[in-house]
Amino acid sequence: MNLPNKITVSRIVLIVGMLIALLVLACIPNLAIPNVGDSRINWVYLGATIIFIIAAATDCLDGQIARRCNLVTDLGKFLDPIADKLLNDGMMIFILVPQAYALSQRRDPMALTILLFCVVLMIGRDLVVDALRLIAVKKNIVIAANIFGKLKTVLQMIAIPMMLLNDWPFYFLYQNNPNYPEFLNISNIFFYIATIMSLISGIIYVYQNRMVLKQDK
Repeated sequence: MNLPNKITVSRIVLIVGMLIALLVLACIPNLAIPNVGDSRINWVYLGATIIFIIAAATDCLDGQIARRCNLVTDLGKFLDPIADKLLNDGMMIFILVPQAYALSQRRDPMALTILLFCVVLMIGRDLVVDALRLIAVKKNIVIAANIFGKLKTVLQMIAIPMMLLNDWPFYFLYQNNPNYPEFLNISNIFFYIATIMSLISGIIYVYQNRMVLKQDK
């Protein structure tokens, strides 16, 4: 196993460990996790944010090393998308659960519905693109990434930490305004833009590679 693959495996272990830890902590009843000072940032979510940023950084690192040192392997091609989906899709699902509870307590169904819709759309887009790539591999066709897909990933990696940090530092802009709509929080807006980029990139993927779906004669 070469260095890029070791980095990818380490990222998967890190992500899975983080998700399991967050799940266990969420399942412990009456566990009071203090905030960081006087902020709205929870210590657990601060730790999760740091791990997320480290994992996202290694996502760029292993790809750069593999391409520059000519260490691209089939194992790396197999593991890298798995790590990406665990990192982004796994965290989106986990974030949605506490968000759903908090928004239900504040009786803000619009924000909850929009977030749920975004998560479903982005995960659905990933499933479609992965299925298209799987068919392309069987036909020896290479599907190149497009700029919208990369931009979607960058926006996700910005929005997820912001949501983990409870919209820090932007909540200072509207924390004293009780009538400020939850669905217009800055972190949510990044999430909406990421969803739009996700849909655009998915449509472009399918359109540019529509020949993959044609039945061989």
